[in-house]
Amino acid sequence: MKVTKIVLGCRRTGTVYGEMSDDYCLYLFRTPIVFNLGGSEKQCAGSSAVLFTGGKRRYFRPQDGKTMKYDVVMFKPSTADKQYAASMNIPFDVPVELADDFVIASLIKSMKVRSGISGRRNGEFMELSMRMILICMGDMCSTEAAPQPARDVPMYHRFKALREEIYDDPMRPWSVDELCTELDISRTYFHRVYLSAFGVTFLQDVIESRLVYAEELLSETELTVYEVAEQCGYDSDSYFMRQFKQHRGCTPTEFRRRAALKAAAAFTDDGADG
Repeated sequence: MKVTKIVLGCRRTGTVYGEMSDDYCLYLFRTPIVFNLGGSEKQCAGSSAVLFTGGKRRYFRPQDGKTMKYDVVMFKPSTADKQYAASMNIPFDVPVELADDFVIASLIKSMKVRSGISGRRNGEFMELSMRMILICMGDMCSTEAAPQPARDVPMYHRFKALREEIYDDPMRPWSVDELCTELDISRTYFHRVYLSAFGVTFLQDVIESRLVYAEELLSETELTVYEVAEQCGYDSDSYFMRQFKQHRGCTPTEFRRRAALKAAAAFTDDGADG
């Protein structure tokens, strides 16, 4: 299963009509969506995921005219991969409603991070991550699966919404004090609940959201490192560079060089396949 592209935090306000790709695509929607399925419509009130087959036109729109938020993973499956998805009872081109999208969203974010790091086991990491995503979707599709209870964490849904905002708006100057005032809780309780809910601290998520966005800007724009740092909410480009190297193992400039080489190699491989 060759992953060809990962895009986080997509936003659309209108109908996606007739969008098509030769690759298979996994969409993870984090807002209510209406899908057009062969002339009929299916509404998904909360989080949902769908596996679109290659060459298949896609029609979906937000409910109530609101902004859609979603992540996309594009990939080329082998015959064995398709059989594996079928063994999970996952329907293609049909949305699967998710009781909780936390695991799938986390896996996609991890894949995005890994895609910017050189490693001989990257392909294996991506394939295993995709299979874990299929397992999660398969559990939701199973008629034998028991309904999943709400997470046993106080205020979980409010914290989950906050976490989504962090990744949607990485350059925002997040203030724990302001959030605690908004939630009417203490700083100590805030940090304890956040860690209990997600297994990472609030600060770790803020840093990770900014670095994921930085990787996107470094890979897809010609902004200088200083401009990237500024776009990601850093007051100091030197602090940004130190933090990037600490968490990604290379400097922003080196990451950009590797991303360019990887993109060039992918383009060459696609040309050879054609």
